[in-house]
Amino acid sequence: MVSHNVARLGEIFPNCITEGVDRNGNRRLSVNLDVLRQMLSEDILEGEEAYEFTWVGKKASIVEANRPIRKTLRPDIAESKHWDTTENLYIEGDNLDALKLLQESYLNAVKLIYIDPPYNTGHDFVYPDSFIMDNEEYANGTGYFDADGNVNFSRENSETAGKYHSDWCSMIYARLMLARSLLTDDGVILINMDENEISNLQKICTEVFGEANDLGTIVWDKRNPKGDARGVSYQHEYIVAYAKRRAVFTEKCKMQRPKKNAETILKKAAQLFSGVGDTYSLEDANNEFSSWIRMQNDFSGGERAYNKIDENGDVYRPVSMAWPNKKKAPEDYFVPLIHPVTGKACPVPDRGWRNPSATMRKMMEEGRILFGKDETTIPNSKYLLKDNMYENIPSLLYFGGSDTEMLAQMNIPFDTPKVVSICKEQIKSFTGDNDIVMDFFSGSATTAHATMQANAEDGAARRFIMVQVPERIAENSEAYRRGYRDICQIGKDRIRRAGEKIDAETNADIDYGFRVLKVDESNMNDVYYAAGDYTQDLLSMLESNIKSDRTDLDLLFGCLLEWGLPLSLPYTSEKMEGCTVHTYNHGDLIACFDEDIPDLVIRTVAKRQPRRVVFRDAGFKGDPSKINVGEVFKMLAPDTRVKVI
Repeated sequence: MVSHNVARLGEIFPNCITEGVDRNGNRRLSVNLDVLRQMLSEDILEGEEAYEFTWVGKKASIVEANRPIRKTLRPDIAESKHWDTTENLYIEGDNLDALKLLQESYLNAVKLIYIDPPYNTGHDFVYPDSFIMDNEEYANGTGYFDADGNVNFSRENSETAGKYHSDWCSMIYARLMLARSLLTDDGVILINMDENEISNLQKICTEVFGEANDLGTIVWDKRNPKGDARGVSYQHEYIVAYAKRRAVFTEKCKMQRPKKNAETILKKAAQLFSGVGDTYSLEDANNEFSSWIRMQNDFSGGERAYNKIDENGDVYRPVSMAWPNKKKAPEDYFVPLIHPVTGKACPVPDRGWRNPSATMRKMMEEGRILFGKDETTIPNSKYLLKDNMYENIPSLLYFGGSDTEMLAQMNIPFDTPKVVSICKEQIKSFTGDNDIVMDFFSGSATTAHATMQANAEDGAARRFIMVQVPERIAENSEAYRRGYRDICQIGKDRIRRAGEKIDAETNADIDYGFRVLKVDESNMNDVYYAAGDYTQDLLSMLESNIKSDRTDLDLLFGCLLEWGLPLSLPYTSEKMEGCTVHTYNHGDLIACFDEDIPDLVIRTVAKRQPRRVVFRDAGFKGDPSKINVGEVFKMLAPDTRVKVI
C-alpha cells in the first residue's frame, strides 16, 4: 500500500519522488516531504535545501510557479489577423504570467510544447522574475562569505558561475512546472538546448516530468564547429523530449516521423512504371530505379532499401522473416514454405520464422512473401513503402543549414531563429489533426510558421499558441532601423508573411490568422486598502469596481480565463433593448456589461439557457434587482451559472 501511495503521489508531484533505502538496505522510492510541503505552500518554508540536485532559489521558484497573480489577457483586434475566424493565439507578455493565466482554459489541452529557451550564454537572459537573486542574497545563501564576512576561497566554483546557473534553473523550473499541467496525457515537450545548460535541463526535466517519462535526447549535428571555443569545439546541440505520461503516450502514439523522401521515391517509381510496355520492361524500370536510388546522397539507409518496383507498380524492400531472438522459436514457427514454382520446400531459418504458420499462410495469400528463383533460397517478407511511410525517430539529426535566406526574402530581420524544416518535422512527428502546438519562447515565431507549413502539407488543422515577452530591440540593430521596437512586432509580422507565402505556394485552405492577446494588470480596481488609506479621490475612483480604460471585450476575455474557456472560439455581439449582449461559442457564455440592464434583456438571455452568464455589478440599480435576476434564472434557466463582476 505504501508503494502504491508513493506511485500515486509521483503521478501528481513527480518532483517530490526521490530514492531511499529501507531498513534492510534495499533501494526504494520515497517521498521528499520537504519538497512536498513546499509544493503545497504559497510561502517559502524554512529548512536546508540538500536534495541531490538543488540550487539557491529552488524553493522560491516552486513558490513562484504556485503563486496566483492578479493579471489578465487583453485582446488586440487591430494587431490580429482574421480575428473572427482564427483559432490561433499570439500572447504578448512574460511567459510565466501567460502560463499561469492559461492554466484553466488550456488545462490538459496542449499536445506538443516546443520551446527554444535562452541558452544562458551570458547575453540572452531577459526574464527578470521576482525570485531572481541579487548579489547580496546570493552570497548569503551560498556561503560565498564566511562567518566573519571574508570571501570563502575554498568554494570550488567561481562567484558568478553558480549565480547564473541558479538564475537560469529557477527561471526554467517554474515555467516547466506550469507547462506540464497544460499538456494532454499523451502530450510531449521538446526543448532545444546547447552545452551550457543541457545537464541542468535534463535533471530539471527528470524532476518535473519524472524519469519514467524521458523519451530520449536528440543530438543535432549542425555541421559547423563553434569558432570561439576554449575547449572542445561543439558543433552540436540537443533536443530533449519528455512525455507527460509515457504509458499513455506509447499507447496512443507512435514515436515516429514521416520518411522525408518517401513521396519523392513513390513519385519516381510511378513515373518509371508508367512507361512499362512492349519496349520497356519491368526489369528495365527496376534497373533505372535502383540506379536513381543510389545517386540520391540525402537518402537515409532505410529509404535506400526501398529500391524495387513490383508488378503492381508498388515500391518495396525485402525484409528477413527469421526469428529475431537468440533462443529458438516454438515448433509452429518451423513449418516450411512451399515454393510456388518448383513446389518444393524452402529452407527454414535456423531459429525459425518470425511468425507462426497461420500468419505465414495468410502472408502468402496476400502476396507479402518474396521467393527466390527456386526453393534453395530462404524467402523474405515484402514491405511496401506506401504501408511504411513513417520511421522511428533516430537519436542523431544532421542539418547544418539555416533560414537566413528565407527570412531575408520575407524581409524579417532576426538573428539565429529556429529552423522551419526541423521544427515542422517535430510537429508532424508528434501531432495530428486539431492538436494544439505551443511555444512560450516564441522569438520570431518559427513554430507558428512551421505549424502552418505542416498543415498546408498534410491537410491537418493544428492550432498554435505563441507566447513572447516584448523584449526591446537594440537601437543599433538592423531590426530597429527597419522600425521594429520589440521582438513581438517581428514575430507577428513573421506569421503574417509566412502565411501569405504558404498560401501563394500551396493554395492550402488552412488557418492563417491569429488572435493577439496581451498580458496586463487585472480589469478590476484594487479595493484592498486599510481604513486610514481612504481619501475622497480614492472613494470616487472606487465607485466602479472595473477600471475605466477596460472595454467589453477586455471583460469578456477576463471572464473566459476565470471560467476556463478556450480563448479562440467564435462569438457574436448583438444589440438588445439598447444593451450589448455577447454570446460566446453558441451559448457557453453570455455576457452583458452595460449599466441598468432592463428586465426584458435579463429574461431574453435566461430563455436562451446558456451554460454561464455574466453581468457587471453596475448593471443593477440595487440589491433587489440582483435578487430578482437570480430568481429569473432559477425559473427560466436553473442550470445556468450566474456571475456578477
